[in-house]
Amino acid sequence: MSAKVWLVGAGPGDPELLTLKAVRALHEAQVVLIDDLVNFAILEHCPTARVIAVGKRGGCRSTPQAFIHRLMLRYVRQGKCVVRLKGGDPCIFGRGGEEAEWLRAKGVEVELVNGITAGLAGATQCGISLTLRGVSRGVTLVTAHTQDDSSLNWQALAQSGTTLVVYMGVAKLSEIRDNLLAGGLAANTPVAMIENASLPHQRECRSTLADMQLDAVAFELKSPAILVIGEVAGGYNSAGADVLANSLKHCG
Repeated sequence: MSAKVWLVGAGPGDPELLTLKAVRALHEAQVVLIDDLVNFAILEHCPTARVIAVGKRGGCRSTPQAFIHRLMLRYVRQGKCVVRLKGGDPCIFGRGGEEAEWLRAKGVEVELVNGITAGLAGATQCGISLTLRGVSRGVTLVTAHTQDDSSLNWQALAQSGTTLVVYMGVAKLSEIRDNLLAGGLAANTPVAMIENASLPHQRECRSTLADMQLDAVAFELKSPAILVIGEVAGGYNSAGADVLANSLKHCG
């Protein structure tokens, strides 16, 4: 075992969605820095490691990123095998890239381990295929929360023809709605709002772009949640039925 830092994606919450490589990293870990949204049941894979909570959650008091950097560096320089355990995937809105860059600049060996991101898992649990053939030609992952509070190019997103998966958008539903409508996306575009993706207490609310903010209030939607915006969120609609019928026509 050599001193290094693993930046590990813990997935969206369901411990069974953890990858075998993530389990191996946890078995090797001597120190685990765990994020707030990680399911603590995953820690059964590292029973002897020292576990340090370094929670980061929007709108709450969070551990400063600079402190997390220094903590990883301190332990790896002590010869420890360190796992930085993050919810979802470390490189999808998880700051894995910047942490890896910072550590490598200090001469630290780093390995990134992918995890299943909440946008994918939540949609799948709700029976939504993000790139359903004949309905959606792609998927775009975006965050409604930016470091400098800059605005996304909502018009380009509205006209992209792709399914939109929005992270960290619960507090900005009105802004998202207004910008996408102004960008040309139809008011009746289906929306699925998915809370606590992949966990036993996952909840979903189906709505439309025009009504999603009011429906979210009535549903008492809370973070963490993702939004799936696009025709695929409409369930088994006529477009999906046509695709299935055409597929069956060409089978056997």
